[in-house]
Amino acid sequence: MGCQDELIVCGWDEVFILRMSDPPTKIWSWKAATCLGLPDSMRRLFGSTDECKPVGCGRILITSSGGGVALVRRDTGQALFWARVENAHSADLLPNDRLAVTSSVHKEGNRLVVFDLSTPDVELLSVDLPHGHGVVWDPDRQRLYALAHADIRIYSLGNWETDSPSLNLERIINLPEAGGHDLCPVEGASYLLTSTAHHCWLFCRDTESVVPHPDLPDTLSVKSLCLNPRTGQLVYQMRDPPNWWSERLRFLHPCGEYHVPGEHFYKARWNVPDGGS
Repeated sequence: MGCQDELIVCGWDEVFILRMSDPPTKIWSWKAATCLGLPDSMRRLFGSTDECKPVGCGRILITSSGGGVALVRRDTGQALFWARVENAHSADLLPNDRLAVTSSVHKEGNRLVVFDLSTPDVELLSVDLPHGHGVVWDPDRQRLYALAHADIRIYSLGNWETDSPSLNLERIINLPEAGGHDLCPVEGASYLLTSTAHHCWLFCRDTESVVPHPDLPDTLSVKSLCLNPRTGQLVYQMRDPPNWWSERLRFLHPCGEYHVPGEHFYKARWNVPDGGS
């Protein structure tokens, strides 16, 4: 593993960055309890973080099933944006400084929610998204891909230059099984990595087809998977029953394992030179 490559990891009340040296070294840490700019009323909502996505310009998107989303500066740890989103599971930036967040199973959830970064904690719009677990904005195709319980939904942006924008559902692509859990782009390729209850898949954005993942076709309970665009190494996390988390991050190409007793790993995202924050 290249010494400059980094993993952004989340799963409990801490989001941290590992420099993938030998051994891996923690070089950055964030907790809501000490976050600058985050209202006190929001801090308790980040006890179970479940997304930690680098979005460029030194920023990281963090969501929590506890009910919150935050956009954080890496250099200071300051929250640039925050909002309450019930059972938030993933997020991505949209054009015009807007933000899409998946809200999963909850009496106020099962939605895809959009915010304006200039107005924290104020919903701009939402659409139905059963069991929402992943969301990816594709600037080249100008499409938003969202992972529901048993399908991937593709949206275009409507009236986006106005104060009354919309998400227009273009297509629904059924997955071979239910239990959609992660949706992660492969940089420089047409594929999105996705996982369901008992399998992992490649979704091709060009053909809108779904095929088994070549390395993890029959792997159960994969909560996250992410490919390093520089080295081709895959990191994935599968839960350790009966828990929803794991003490281990697993790697392929080359194979490896990072084990921290007592840790609660849920997602890991590569952050590589010229490929992230």
